[in-house]
Formats: sequence, structure tokens, C-alpha cells
Amino acid sequence: MPLDWSSGGLAAGLDCYRNQEFFEAHEHWEDAWNQLVDPERLFLQALIQVTVAMHHYQRGNRAGALSLLWRALRKLEQYPRQFGGIDVDSLREDVRAWLLALEHAAPSPPAFPAVHLLDH
Repeated sequence: MPLDWSSGGLAAGLDCYRNQEFFEAHEHWEDAWNQLVDPERLFLQALIQVTVAMHHYQRGNRAGALSLLWRALRKLEQYPRQFGGIDVDSLREDVRAWLLALEHAAPSPPAFPAVHLLDH
């Protein structure tokens, strides 16, 4: 099943993610995740882990955010530069920047990792 970011749970989750409503984004994406098979399922799981990591960060749980970002990055590294309509390279770079900031206890981390849709 291809990833359709224009409607349904994926679109709703993306809107929530972009509005930094990370818990809600995770809920929408988890519903979609339950209907997928690999490799899309594992990819969406990585996005969900990034999302939950940002939710943990918002709530002051840096250790939880760090752990989930590492798990997400390991999954994202299995994918090509672009996958499922997403710019994976850019997302990996953002996740790495966050990992660096959290590991070094940076007072102000970078912008939240961006999920960029590819132009078709």
C-alpha cells in the first residue's frame, strides 16, 4: 500500500506534526501504521518514533526523546534518499542534529525535524 499524504490519517497526522501537536500526530499515524506492510510499515514506525520523541522533549523527557530518536534513525538509515513521498535525507539530517543537541545538552535545540513531502 503506497503512502498517501493527501488524505486520511497520514494527512491528518502530518498536519498535526507540522503544528507541533506531536501526540495527536502519533495517534493518526499509528492508525495508518496498523494497515500497512513493510517496507512502508517500518518507515512509518520511524516517523512515529520521531514524533513521540518530540512529544517527550516537549514534556521535558530528554532521555526518552534521545532513545526514540536513535531508534528512529536506525530505521531511517535503511531507506533510500526518498521514500514514500518523503525527503528521507533531510529528515535524517534533522534527526542527527537533534541527537547531537540532546547528547550535548544544548540549551536550545534546532527546529523540530521537518517532514518534507516530495514534489510529484
